[in-house]
Amino acid sequence: MPHINIKHFPSLSEEQHIALAKSITEAVTKVVGCDENVISIAVEPVEPELWNEQVYIPEIVGRKETLIKTPDY
Repeated sequence: MPHINIKHFPSLSEEQHIALAKSITEAVTKVVGCDENVISIAVEPVEPELWNEQVYIPEIVGRKETLIKTPDY
């Protein structure tokens, strides 16, 4: 606890994944007050042409009540 799942277009490099994980870990430990060893982070590249079908409709539109930040598109 907690587990963070990030879905993105497949354009991030390994270095960007590492920087993202570091930044998210720092933020979560600060805000949640947990040890960094209990945080898990997954990244899932999604092709742009599949974004609406695999992410936007089921996870953003279909689960609006769980979002703490919404996109502007």
